[in-house]
Amino acid sequence: MFEGLSEKLERSFKILKGQGYITEINVAETLKEVRKALIDADVNFRIAKDFTNKVKENALGEKILTAVSPGQLMVKIMRDELAALMGEDAQDINLKANPAIILIAGLQGSGKTTFSAKLANFIKRKKGRQPLLVACDVYRPAAIEQLKVLGEQVEVEVYSDEGSKDPIAIARRAIQHAKTNGLNTVIIDTAGRLAIDEMMMDEISGIKKAVQPHEILFVVDAMTGQDAVNTAKVFNDRLDYNGVVLTKLDGDTRGGAALSIKAVVDKPIKFVGIGEKMDALDVFHPKRMAERILGMGDILSLVEKAQEQYDEAEARSLKKKLARNEFNLNDFLKQIQQIQKMGNIKDLAGMIPGMGKALKDTEIEDDAFKDIEAIIFSMTPAERENPKILNGSRRRRIAAGSGTNIVEVNRLIKQFEETSKMMRTITTGGGGARKMMQMMQQMRR
Repeated sequence: MFEGLSEKLERSFKILKGQGYITEINVAETLKEVRKALIDADVNFRIAKDFTNKVKENALGEKILTAVSPGQLMVKIMRDELAALMGEDAQDINLKANPAIILIAGLQGSGKTTFSAKLANFIKRKKGRQPLLVACDVYRPAAIEQLKVLGEQVEVEVYSDEGSKDPIAIARRAIQHAKTNGLNTVIIDTAGRLAIDEMMMDEISGIKKAVQPHEILFVVDAMTGQDAVNTAKVFNDRLDYNGVVLTKLDGDTRGGAALSIKAVVDKPIKFVGIGEKMDALDVFHPKRMAERILGMGDILSLVEKAQEQYDEAEARSLKKKLARNEFNLNDFLKQIQQIQKMGNIKDLAGMIPGMGKALKDTEIEDDAFKDIEAIIFSMTPAERENPKILNGSRRRRIAAGSGTNIVEVNRLIKQFEETSKMMRTITTGGGGARKMMQMMQQMRR
């Protein structure tokens, strides 16, 4: 995400890095390029100008002209100002009531229904609550069916009334249903339109008045840039919502909506959609996003994703196996599957400082490990337990059974052996973090 903006900002900082000393003139030249980069990213001109004026004021106020590392100080100031522009700190969702009522609003095609299911999944898994999804889009063909399918995927009940065309009545009955059945969070998916119109605004305003939601979230497609920001303002004028959700952020190379929306509507971005899967939803952290835009990575988010998949008992067992030199291909497969559960491999690598740039032109598919899995699944239980018995004839049989070739099988076994050595080094107190990243890169080839 934001690849185009990141590249242009990096080029703008070269003005400072290439100078033997820093002056007000080359600071101004740098910020002129930064402003151009923001405008190219579809950020409103006024916002871009105000932003660079603040950076300049802070830079000169921080005595950047006499700093030991003026380029680094400039990047720090940029990071702080970008974070402030996007909202400074992550904002939580209001779930204090019982039931907590959440109203979802937005244009048709923005991803409201998918987000509603993702939010239900998030609230269930990470907040330990019992959500109810409510189908109040009574106009779009198959909207109710779509929500039911998604609700089944995340194992959350969906309330609907296909015989009614009154979304206000449906929402009221759904809240009563939640109270009766001990469901403590109600997520109401409303109808959208292809463009803003009075009928839609009156309807969503009527639902708000009738159910008195504790949280209203406005969902918008991040890839629509300034159009997203303009729509956000119109909706906020009518609904006075609590927060914004940016969907399809993983496909947004510019970043205009994320950088502009807070400044225009003064409402925080609360969530971002980063993929199609039901767990591809993240809380929005402005400071972390600012660091990613500036190529500084996002180690905190990477650690959090790893911790979500961390099983303490399994980790202890694995450590004992490594100490006894009993790490086998079943264990290797489990480690790969845990990495896959963390999310898109390229996105994960982009959270490591410097890796985003290194992988800029590299395509890494979501099924990057499918050949490795196919090879291991083509082995017998004895071969997985004891890879040392994998002679030439066994390897040829495995290649044929997995739809790969002998070269790929040999490469996997070599990677397994190197991973075993590297993991033993780590568990016995040595280095190995750099080799781990090299291994991840090799495994996807």
